[in-house]
Formats: sequence, C-alpha cells, structure tokens
Amino acid sequence: MTPSNAAIYQSTSSTPESLRTLAGYLELALDEGESVVLMRMGMQVRSVYVGDPSGDLADLKDSGVVEARQADEMLTLTCLGLNRITADGQQYRFVRSVRYIADRQAVVFTPT
Repeated sequence: MTPSNAAIYQSTSSTPESLRTLAGYLELALDEGESVVLMRMGMQVRSVYVGDPSGDLADLKDSGVVEARQADEMLTLTCLGLNRITADGQQYRFVRSVRYIADRQAVVFTPT
C-alpha cells in the first residue's frame, strides 16, 4: 500500500496519551512478533492482550487494561486498515482490524 492509502496521525504538539499507550503496546507486540488485541470486558476498562488473534483467548498474553475513555480515543485517532502514527517522535505502522475471539468483538492492531 502507498502512504496515501494509510490513515496518518502526526501532531506538531504533544502526542495524545492514548496514542502513547498504544505505542507502548505496539512495542510489546513488535518484540514478540505478535498483535495487540483490545477487548471490552466491562463498562469502565478494556483488556489488552498480546498474541496471535487467530487462536483462543487463553492463548493470548494478558498485558493489562486501559480505561474505556482512552481506548475510545485510540479508536477515534486510528481507522480500519493501514495506519501510521508518530508517538513521541517514533513512527509506528500497523493494520487495525476487527475479529471475534471467545464470542467477543476485539480490535486488533498488527504492526507491519
């Protein structure tokens, strides 16, 4: 894909906390050659997993939680398909997709 097909988030001001959080999870995923999986597990927080989203929920590594507000902002600042973001000067490229894991909808961020 060419850059014109990607959603690009760059800011001349400070990076939003939600994208800094996403960047941290993308770093974990890059280290393990896996994806970041974001799932709703309640009203106030979203669970974050790192692993292969094509497997079972039990196969994913529980990597923490983010506040629902922060997760919603991550989704607002990215889109389905190819994304490029700059967080604190570091560039990240990933594909955002949606799938079902354990009968729950999950948002998947796969570094490319």
